[in-house]
Amino acid sequence: MKAAVLRAPKVLQLSDIATPEAAPGELVLRVRAAMVCGTDLRILTGRKTKGVRFPSVIGHEFAGEVVQVGDGVTQFKTGDRVCMDPVIPCRACAYCKTGHENVCLHRQAMGYEFDGAFAEYIRIPAIALTAGNVFMMPAQMSFESAALAEPLACCINGQRNAGVQVGDTVVVLGAGPIGLMHAALARLSGARQVIVSEPNAARRQAAVDRGVEHMCDPSTESVMEFVKARTDGLGADVVILAIGVPQLANESLNLVRKGGHVNLFAGFSAGETSNIDVNLIHYNEIVVTGASALRRRDYELALNMLSAGQIDANSLITHRYEVADSLAAFDEAGSGRALKVAIHNV
Repeated sequence: MKAAVLRAPKVLQLSDIATPEAAPGELVLRVRAAMVCGTDLRILTGRKTKGVRFPSVIGHEFAGEVVQVGDGVTQFKTGDRVCMDPVIPCRACAYCKTGHENVCLHRQAMGYEFDGAFAEYIRIPAIALTAGNVFMMPAQMSFESAALAEPLACCINGQRNAGVQVGDTVVVLGAGPIGLMHAALARLSGARQVIVSEPNAARRQAAVDRGVEHMCDPSTESVMEFVKARTDGLGADVVILAIGVPQLANESLNLVRKGGHVNLFAGFSAGETSNIDVNLIHYNEIVVTGASALRRRDYELALNMLSAGQIDANSLITHRYEVADSLAAFDEAGSGRALKVAIHNV
């Protein structure tokens, strides 16, 4: 089969590799849609290394069709349309036992410990089926929409940590696909107003097209003044950092009101640090949280929200490629022109 194989940092090659076979307890899917994630770009450039293998196939946002069922699998059959929460918890460590499986001590993931979805076929390991990580797609749902359940589920986890409430003013820094998902979720949670800061004009327009009330261009105007002017000088209730720029962490603290919440949602590259004014946290009693991956319940909720049309998934996908053009798909995803880039296997 054709696959985009990561040979080394910054070395991604389209290769012919062996088509996987389903061992007992496993599935093989024909990948019908896979999305290029910002994390995939960080893996490719060597800025994310944990769990990454060489050579390997990356890609963790996907949906597909069952083409082979291993012995002992009874819950799925050939032809089923399925998608998967790619983060597989051990379900036995201290974090799993307390409901924090997203930070499981022994978690494994597709596109990391197991070959991922930038290929014509993908093998789903038995532990994923046993853990309940594989989901049947709703009948009317497209493969593209289902492939977006994973990033939306991660945003749901971040929103929970951020504590968005009815009537809040929410600021989202970054209007990439993740920032747009956060803006949509904040509105669904009852936010009174959503403010998005984004230097890219096309992405600012994308946010406006999706109902964002207030757009700020940080390259030409002060984000702090913009936010203060719309909050009676107090600042936002919640600030979500949806772009992996460590220097913006301290800006996030300056944008939130006393007693407000800051969620450092975006992933940062290994070794990156940020200088923050700890007195802002101390005297203003700011709650600062992170966001790591997702839980299976988040994935199921995201799948249902996408299926019901509460989040418009298709409008986030701006570019589409076939598996044979995977390298071009990565180039486009890293260009800043695209929102979400899909790789198809039709």
